[in-house]
Amino acid sequence: MKRIGMMVATVAAAVVIGCTTMTPEQQGTMSGAAIGAAAGAGIAAIAGGSGWTGAAIGAVAGGVAGNIKGSRQQ
Repeated sequence: MKRIGMMVATVAAAVVIGCTTMTPEQQGTMSGAAIGAAAGAGIAAIAGGSGWTGAAIGAVAGGVAGNIKGSRQQ
């Protein structure tokens, strides 16, 4: 369990550090895709579908929406 926690913390730190040099459009795409993937997986699990398929569809939809929102912030 400690190993998994350490891996999650390392990935989270890398994401935070990597996002500092991103444009608002790139940040919007990244955060939109992450939120969309989580929402898609959750909705698919509740509906009885495949969580992976829901996550993939949600990531694409969220990435597109985040990209549009990020490009309007510039």
